[in-house]
Amino acid sequence: MRNIKILDCTLRDGGCVNGFNFGSFYMNQILHGIEQSGVEIIELGYIDSKAGSEKERTQYCSDKVITENFLTEKKPGITYVAMTDYGKYDPELLEPRSEKSIDGIRLAFHKKNRKDILLLGRKILDKGYKLFVQPMTCLRYTDMEMLDLINDVNTFLPETSAFYIVDSFGEMRLNDMNRLANLINHNLNSNIAIGLHSHNNLQLSYSNAVTLLNFPTERDMIFDASIMGMGKGAGNMTTELFAEHLNLYEGKSYKIAPLLEVVDKAINQIRENYPWGYAVEYYLSAANHCTPSYSAHFYKKHMLSVDQVAELLGMIKEEKKISFDREYADELYYEYNAKNFVDQHSIEKIEESVSSKRVLLVAPGASVTESLNEIREFSEQEDVVTISLNNIPPFPTDYIFVSKQSVMDYAENSDTTRIITSNVTTDNEKGLIINYTSWTNWSGGKSDNALFVMMNILKFVGVKKIVLAGFDGFMPDVDKNYYDEKLKRPVNKEQADRRNSRTKAYLNNDCKDVEVSFLTASIYQ
Repeated sequence: MRNIKILDCTLRDGGCVNGFNFGSFYMNQILHGIEQSGVEIIELGYIDSKAGSEKERTQYCSDKVITENFLTEKKPGITYVAMTDYGKYDPELLEPRSEKSIDGIRLAFHKKNRKDILLLGRKILDKGYKLFVQPMTCLRYTDMEMLDLINDVNTFLPETSAFYIVDSFGEMRLNDMNRLANLINHNLNSNIAIGLHSHNNLQLSYSNAVTLLNFPTERDMIFDASIMGMGKGAGNMTTELFAEHLNLYEGKSYKIAPLLEVVDKAINQIRENYPWGYAVEYYLSAANHCTPSYSAHFYKKHMLSVDQVAELLGMIKEEKKISFDREYADELYYEYNAKNFVDQHSIEKIEESVSSKRVLLVAPGASVTESLNEIREFSEQEDVVTISLNNIPPFPTDYIFVSKQSVMDYAENSDTTRIITSNVTTDNEKGLIINYTSWTNWSGGKSDNALFVMMNILKFVGVKKIVLAGFDGFMPDVDKNYYDEKLKRPVNKEQADRRNSRTKAYLNNDCKDVEVSFLTASIYQ
C-alpha cells in the first residue's frame, strides 16, 4: 500500500518572497502550525554557507544553527529537512545526524551538474541523513538524460528517500506530468518515492498534483506545498487545499485549522508587504519556458506593453532561460528597443524651439495637481518651453515626450507636438522622432528613464536652465506616485529605492553643466 505525504515548504520556498526574513516570531508561528496540522515533512529553509545567517532568517549558514537557534524541540513522527543548492554548501561540513539534528537534505541542482551531485549525495547519506534528489527544471531533460540520472541514483545513491519531478518554471501540463511519471516510475528503484515540486505560473499546480496522485502505482509519493501557496512569483501548490483533498480522497486526517490560523496570524501580514500569486508576467514566463525572473524584470520596467514583454521573452536564448542573467536581460532589452532612426531633423527642431529658453520638464508626480496653479503660471512665461514626460498634464504644454507605447496609445489624438523615441510605434505624423539608442547613455550605464533621455537631448542642444515639476520620487505606495490613475504602476520598496538612487546619481553626476531647479518638492533636491 503506497504512502502519501505532504512536504510543507513555506519556510523555504516561501522565503524566496521575503528574502527569508521571517523573523523568529513568524518562524515559530509557522513551524508550530505546520506541526499541529499533521503534515509529515517540514522544510525549514535553505543552507547556504555564504548568504546564510545564524538566526531570524530561514536561510542558514550551516545545519548546526538550525537546531541551535530555531528547531530546539522536534515533534515525534515529523521529518525535518532543509534544502541546499549545488555549490552553495559542502555536505562535508554537515554534523553527523543525531536525534537533535535535522533529518534530511534536499539537494537541488541544474542538469549540467547532474553528475557532480553524486559525490555530494553520497556524503549526505553517509552522514546518516535522508536524501531528496531535486533535479531542477525537469522539462529541460531529454528522456535519455533523465534515464541516465535515474540510473546514477539507482546505482550510486540507492538509499535515496525521494526522486523529484521539479516544475521550476510552472510550465508543466497534464501530458508532461504523465510522461515524466511513467519514465521515472518504470525505471527508479522501487524503494524510492516520487516527489513533486511545482510552481503555479499556469495555475496548474493543484491539477498536476492530482494527476500524479491518480497515476497507477503503488510507489510512495511526496507532494510539496506551502501555506497559502507562499512562494516566489506565482507561488506553489497550497498546503491547506491539498491537505483537504487528501482527507477527502486518500483517507488522510490532516488538521486544517492550524494552517488557517497561520494564514490569519502570519501569512496575511507578510503578504501585505511581499505579494505573490498569479500575474500575467508569470504566465508569460511559463509560456516561454524560462525563469520568471526575466518576465518580472522586463514587466517591472513599466516601459513595455504585455505583448511586447511576450515578444521579448521569445528572444531569450535557450541556454539563458534556466538562470536569470540581469546583464544579459538588459542587453536584450536595449537591443529589442533599438529601432534606429536618423533624428537629425528632429533634434534641430527641438534646438530651434528651446534656444535661449528655460525648459520646464513635467513628470506625472502627485505634486502636479497639488501645485497646479504655480506650474501653469510658470509654464506661461514667454521664455519657458514646457515638455511633459510620458503624461498629459491638466494644462497646455509645448511638447509631450513619449517613450512608452502605453502613453502613445492615449496621446495619439492630442494636438500637442510629441517627441517620440523610435522604439514607440505611431501612425500619427504629428511628432518628432528621436533615435532611442542615441540618448540612453549616462555615467551609470544605460537607461531609458524619460528624465535621462530628455535631459541628454536638452544638454546636447545647449539648454542651460532646466526646471523640474512633478518629480516627487518613487514610493511603494502607488497612490502617492502619480496624479493620473492611468499612469499608476506598482513598485516595491527595492524598486523604488533603486529608481530614486539612480535618478539622484544622474542629476548629481551628469548634469553639472546645467542649472537644475525644482518647482515642486522632490526627494531629489
